[in-house]
Amino acid sequence: QVQLVESGGGLVQPGGSLRLSCAASGSIFSIYVMAWYRQAPGNQRELVATITRDGSTDYADSVKGRFTISRDNAKNTAYLQVNSLRPEDTAVYYCNANVQAWAARPSRDYWGQGTQVTVSS
Repeated sequence: QVQLVESGGGLVQPGGSLRLSCAASGSIFSIYVMAWYRQAPGNQRELVATITRDGSTDYADSVKGRFTISRDNAKNTAYLQVNSLRPEDTAVYYCNANVQAWAARPSRDYWGQGTQVTVSS
């Protein structure tokens, strides 16, 4: 049993910042890749950022220089620091993790329920 829970979303003004958190729990042996996606109403789910277990990161062009993904392996938690927010960043932000569970193979992806980020004046 593996669960992901996002938190940290909210309503902010343009130019504001938030720190989103994604906490994984359950029968986790190792988490290989953690990622943040977002989805606005009527849009496809979009990959925002990824981070490997050793800390290698990748970002969508639309968020480079504004968002930072990080992780704490000891806590099985990923973060997304979102700065210089724009109205077009408004979306539900979802955490995704590729997890190797105890006594289970292969690894598989898990999704959180999402946290709403709304950027509006």
